[in-house]
Amino acid sequence: MLYRLEVENFYSIRNSQILDITIAPNVPDTEGKFAPIFEGSDLRVPKVIAIYGANASGKSNILKALEFVATFARDSVQRTTPGFYCERFNDDDSRSHPIRIAVEFGGAMNLSPDTAARANAGEKVEMGVYRYEVVLEAIDGVAQRVASETLRQKPQAQGKWQRVFERDSEGEVKDSRTFSMSGFQHLLKTLRPNVSVLSSFAFFQHPTAMLFVEATRKCIFHLDSIHSTSDQAMIDYLIKHPDVLSKLNQELRRIDVGVEDMSFQSFGNGSLQPMFKHSGLGVTMPWGLESQGTRAFIKMYPAIAFGLQGGGVVVVDELDASIHPLVLPEMLRWFHDREIKNPSNAQLWFSCHNPSLLDELSKEEIVICEKDRLGRTSFHSLMDVKVRRDENHYRKYLGGAYGGVPMIG
Repeated sequence: MLYRLEVENFYSIRNSQILDITIAPNVPDTEGKFAPIFEGSDLRVPKVIAIYGANASGKSNILKALEFVATFARDSVQRTTPGFYCERFNDDDSRSHPIRIAVEFGGAMNLSPDTAARANAGEKVEMGVYRYEVVLEAIDGVAQRVASETLRQKPQAQGKWQRVFERDSEGEVKDSRTFSMSGFQHLLKTLRPNVSVLSSFAFFQHPTAMLFVEATRKCIFHLDSIHSTSDQAMIDYLIKHPDVLSKLNQELRRIDVGVEDMSFQSFGNGSLQPMFKHSGLGVTMPWGLESQGTRAFIKMYPAIAFGLQGGGVVVVDELDASIHPLVLPEMLRWFHDREIKNPSNAQLWFSCHNPSLLDELSKEEIVICEKDRLGRTSFHSLMDVKVRRDENHYRKYLGGAYGGVPMIG
């Protein structure tokens, strides 16, 4: 489970921001909304994290930071051009200031193929927390190379951080027993300045790097606009995964959008296109004639279903866009449901504007995002301010008590 995010000089986030969503052991959880950071931990985190704020406050940039750190660790070896897919804060003082992102999360300690095999077989292995941090050097306003990349672990979340590996600005890497460089030292000669150690070493079959990269594949991102015209990836996924399509059809019937069945039909050019059977209609309807709400739900469903099936982190921008306010709480309940829907404690991070959803959320699940008059984004959990557990979050938020609302006038 992801429990801490730190961001600095990344898009609109200028000053260092820290979001720690750790929940103390004495906080009640009668509805099953929390999960342990790792198996056996007394510390917990919410399984749903909702980010609220005014338009252009930087909500999407928080989610982009999560996407960047995951995709950098996983996919950066595939880059063929210099630099990075990110921007620093747009003022003169930030031109040469480093870009920094760090995440902390729970998992099995001293990760190795043997440890992973034992854990997958149901054996008990030592657990704890990890900290992965990336610092990018900005020169003349452009991020050009990795200044440092570190992965540390803390067994049982106690004591001092222990090195898994550390990389400096010259590309030198200090290893550990967990992340041995034996047989892989030659890779340092070709380690590019904009590629992660994890991605590069996994590409060349380093066993521990491969396990960490595989873990990042459980981080699923749905940050493109739901109104995007590029739907082929979603269509291809549902074609290849009929089991997910079957579950999607069950949910479409349950949420009462009038769709009895979604299927794929072959047309003259050999391509498969989604078609919809509606109650009371004699012919199936094509994708383009479906409502925005139905299409929005279908577009994000594969990401949510993938996360719920195997655990991990699902990140969705504008979850509430075109979705009926009665459907939104149902989607959150999927993540709260440990018994059936979410046995692996998948975590959902999303941005949102719909205030009615606040009535469904505990204060531990709510993050407020604001931007000051100089364009600098800040964010905090409602756990960081004085909020009573029985407060009406809907009324307090719209009244401006929490911040994160537009100042009109």
